[in-house]
Amino acid sequence: MSYQLYRNTTLGHTLQESLDELVQCGQITPQLAMKVFVQFDKAINTALATRVKNRLTIKAENLNTYRFCDNVWTFVLNGVEVKEVTGNTKVDKVKIVACDGKGTAGKGIEERD
Repeated sequence: MSYQLYRNTTLGHTLQESLDELVQCGQITPQLAMKVFVQFDKAINTALATRVKNRLTIKAENLNTYRFCDNVWTFVLNGVEVKEVTGNTKVDKVKIVACDGKGTAGKGIEERD
């Protein structure tokens, strides 16, 4: 099973709404909707692992919080400057969730309950 972080994006929410509507209209079963979401999880993880080549530099004034649980790092940074090729951006707070990317590009990922 792939990480499900991207279900909480605009694309993930829109997919959820569309699938809910199709289930309510009786056009697809709830089981098929879940299979679509599992495929979405795999596809987005694979695409991000293999297609994204952009790099960012992140510099923060303060590391507010950090946590490591189930091979997932979570960082909350304050006073953040993000540098990329097209320019710099400054924001008050950033939350970074970093997951182990090994195996997301078509290889098996251990199942999580």
